Amino acid sequence: MVKGHAEGFLVFVVHKHKATSLHFDFRLEIDGVMPSWSVPKGPSLDPTVRRLAMPTGDHDLEYRHFEGVIPKGVYGAGPVMIWDHGTCNPEAEVAKGVRREATSKEEAEELARNGLKEGNLKFRLYGKKLRGSFALVRTAGFGGKESWLLIKHRDESCVTGHDAKEYDYSSVSGLSISEIASSAQDPGATG
Repeated sequence: MVKGHAEGFLVFVVHKHKATSLHFDFRLEIDGVMPSWSVPKGPSLDPTVRRLAMPTGDHDLEYRHFEGVIPKGVYGAGPVMIWDHGTCNPEAEVAKGVRREATSKEEAEELARNGLKEGNLKFRLYGKKLRGSFALVRTAGFGGKESWLLIKHRDESCVTGHDAKEYDYSSVSGLSISEIASSAQDPGATG
């Protein structure tokens, strides 16, 4: 069976992370790793909202399964929730506002790689909370730092007024960020 329009060829995860401040880490599979962006207010299904997304570096693909508490004294210390996860399919723009999904894993990887390099990555998410077409677009930046915008395209998955902070439960365990923090049996455990 050929994957594609029913589900993506690549994976994504959104971690809700309470370190020095509460934020969401948006991670997409590209070339066997997960480039990541910190999205302070979280992703939105509202197409009128543009969310600041600051690059934070690549993570290993296996990190998408992590939910727990990063111990004190380690960078990013604090609870981490798998807020959403699923598959992702990069899109090619065939006409203004008209996109088509990748039809093979090879095309998906090429579209993702090129979109990241060009600073305009379009993709469709098949998650538990996030669905539909999105874009990550590189902007001029703030204070010399590279920044991007996470934008929801208008489609059947739009939700006016959507706020990620209203959905404080893991798409895997069902726990809230505070329940994850308090349920850590061993504060030194990281998985």
